[in-house]
Amino acid sequence: MSSGPVTMPPPLGETHWVNPAPFNPDAAKPLTPEEERYYRASSLQLIWWKFKRHRVALVSAIFLAMLYVSLPFVEMIAPYGMTTRHADHLYAPPQQVHFFHEGTFEGPFVYPYKFQFNLETFTRDYIIDRSAPQKLRFFCRGDDYNFWGLGRMNAHLMCPPENGTAFLLGTDRLGRDLLSRIIYGARISLTVGLIGIAVSFIIGLTLGGLAGYLGGWVDATVQRSIEILRSLPELPLWLALSAALPVNWSPILVFFAITIILGLLDWPGLARAVRSKLLALREEDFVKAAELMGASRTRIIGRHLVPNFMSHLIASATLSIPSMILGETALSFLGLGLRPPVTSWGVLLNEAQNLAAVNLYPWLLFPMLPVILVVLAFNFMGDGLRDAADPYH
Repeated sequence: MSSGPVTMPPPLGETHWVNPAPFNPDAAKPLTPEEERYYRASSLQLIWWKFKRHRVALVSAIFLAMLYVSLPFVEMIAPYGMTTRHADHLYAPPQQVHFFHEGTFEGPFVYPYKFQFNLETFTRDYIIDRSAPQKLRFFCRGDDYNFWGLGRMNAHLMCPPENGTAFLLGTDRLGRDLLSRIIYGARISLTVGLIGIAVSFIIGLTLGGLAGYLGGWVDATVQRSIEILRSLPELPLWLALSAALPVNWSPILVFFAITIILGLLDWPGLARAVRSKLLALREEDFVKAAELMGASRTRIIGRHLVPNFMSHLIASATLSIPSMILGETALSFLGLGLRPPVTSWGVLLNEAQNLAAVNLYPWLLFPMLPVILVVLAFNFMGDGLRDAADPYH
């Protein structure tokens, strides 16, 4: 008998064809530069490319980035100081910006106005003088301010005309420029969301990570705590915790207390999201390999598990910040949050509680506009990040 290899015939009804040409890996169709760039891209690059295609989310991200970049320079951006009062312009209506006077281009300017008392309604009636346009000044010197404790400065992006006024959004009951106070209030209202979400993330990642990775009684304890906290009405709980703050605390202490309260009440949703992700990822091969190599639980959670769904965490953060801003605004509006001399959008809206004042001076509701715009921008950006978190979809 032959000791050579035995060749089995192909099954009946089937043909067996072998290409006699030698294998040449270079003969395959080469990748185009775009395909090569796509296959070599990192996950962050893929997320950024998909996020850029979401136009509304991209515009919202640029808008929010401009707001947060401007926060350290609100004193320069605001035309007036935060506490500058104008006794002759109490509840003054907004002055409209014009560019043409009697058919001639004059640049941005406002018309001055004077007031006279209305003895029938007991209010001030402001009369616009359209014969004397007053040009706005830019990159000018105005009210003094202390810039971050570095010294007194008076440089402003925009200033009122010489010997004139520029109340683009009107004034309040003390004659303070509402636009300037809204700009100053942005620093507090926007910072509350960032600090609050930082507190919420620390608690949510820690408790959710332990519950998802360890399981057992740790998971049961965290879940029952979340259920108890979620069963409590949110707004009354905010009010109770805010009312418990000592009245003799400084505005800075009240500010940090409000942010901690908002963070303590917002972590359950994040903790449950982290727990569900870790329950799915802890059975993966790379986790088992890390355990066999002797990695600690803290390292496995921090270096292997959390980075695998960090994009989802970022999207969750952008969707949680608006709730923080709305929470601070609601508490300050009800008089249980931040209080003067601290200025936030909620503190400004607190002055609009008087329906009679709102009926006569509707511009007191203007602080509501930045709240709406910022909340919508965060929601749009969060939707874009959530869609871009799965770049292969």
